[in-house]
Amino acid sequence: MKTKHFALLLTALMAVCNIHAADISGRDIMQKVKNREDGDTRYSTIEMTLIKKSGQKRIRKLESWAMDIDKDTKKIMFFTYPGDVKGTGFLTWDYDDTNKNDDKWLYLPAMKKTRRISGKSSKTDYFMGSDFTYNDMSTRNVDEETHTFLREEILDGHKCWVIKSVPKDKDEIYSSRITWIRQDCLVSVKAEYYDKLNKLHRRFTASNIKIVQDIWTTGVMNMENVQTGHKTIIQIGNPKYNVKVEPTLFTVTKLEKGL
Repeated sequence: MKTKHFALLLTALMAVCNIHAADISGRDIMQKVKNREDGDTRYSTIEMTLIKKSGQKRIRKLESWAMDIDKDTKKIMFFTYPGDVKGTGFLTWDYDDTNKNDDKWLYLPAMKKTRRISGKSSKTDYFMGSDFTYNDMSTRNVDEETHTFLREEILDGHKCWVIKSVPKDKDEIYSSRITWIRQDCLVSVKAEYYDKLNKLHRRFTASNIKIVQDIWTTGVMNMENVQTGHKTIIQIGNPKYNVKVEPTLFTVTKLEKGL
């Protein structure tokens, strides 16, 4: 009798869990990720390693600053190494309004020229030879995609939500993305991007996730193009939050002037 009652109780609990899982909104989860605390301003150094299929490596180093202004975000980064890209700068103004196209500029010191990255190019072109698109380097509005909750899954010992996201803009380089979100820290720890033929194109993973100044921080990001074998590893160094930054830093004038 006790066994029967236990079985009935277990069945009831599983039914309740399934109802709760079914009620989870993919959009709500992605909005929680976007709203996750990350300070009003941010600074870090970046080491970007580009790895060819043959194993040949190129290393590039940058400094990066970001500032939130209401719901919008401004970012600027400068390459500091090696010499052939030193002084190259990238500036973005990411708007939360889906009716406004984000503004992006790339300054090339060798040409003494600032290139404005168009909306379509930001979706399909890769940032400085890496496997990240210009859009990947920006903050996206949640409603630029339609999000569907797929399931819960344990990944590397952590409970995750798995979300399918489909871009509303057909110019995007991918047709869909599957993202694994850690429930304890609201950090994206894995993503799979599928091309227009619904074949796996790129795979993203995040690791060395730790708390810095009471803020969950990703230490390493890896983006691999599974179709070409090329990959990019980004290592975040010396992350700082709520640093003193002047708004005038995030201007084209400063971009061209450099560090």
